[in-house]
Amino acid sequence: MKRPLALCLAVALACVASPALAQVFGILNDAKVVPVNGHLGGGYLQFDKSSATLMGQLRLSFYPNMDFGFVGGLSRLDIDNNTKSSVRLATDFRGQITTQSADFPLSITLGAALGVESADGYSLLSVGPTAAASRVLDQASQWTATAGASLLLSRAEINGQRNTDTSLPLRLSLQYAPNPLIRILTEMQLSVSDEIRDDFSFTAGVMFPF
Repeated sequence: MKRPLALCLAVALACVASPALAQVFGILNDAKVVPVNGHLGGGYLQFDKSSATLMGQLRLSFYPNMDFGFVGGLSRLDIDNNTKSSVRLATDFRGQITTQSADFPLSITLGAALGVESADGYSLLSVGPTAAASRVLDQASQWTATAGASLLLSRAEINGQRNTDTSLPLRLSLQYAPNPLIRILTEMQLSVSDEIRDDFSFTAGVMFPF
């Protein structure tokens, strides 16, 4: 009975945008939740046209088929030819909907995320549901491809001017696990109908379960 309850709860919460909701800045993982009492750490470099960001992530789980993520980072941000240092913070949760098996080809998660970025004269708050699907590509389980999307409602304040925007970030990532202790990730993001962020970003990172 616990699995259906957890899945229903995940789907219901994913459809609601509220502060009770780290995937605002990317998937930064595959579509398999961390096991109960497990942990996943990660470090990432993210680049787009106007910023370069160093981020760290911690994921953990204390309930079957659900995990929670926390992201923090520092960014060098170019706004109107003026370079600023910003702080990024985000949190998210995910529920496991399906797991790749002989009967089903994909692992799928649904969740929701809340993220903020703040600098002098600049602030950005984003919230919304997330979805991701991944597939292990080889028999050794070293290569995993992941695709995902978010529907983000964002509120920005730049030099005293406020703007509200709705966007659809689309993500595609490839993960390589040379051994059980490390995973190497590359990820691309295309932001559809986003009037605040750059349209394209690239992320590279390393993750380590513990």
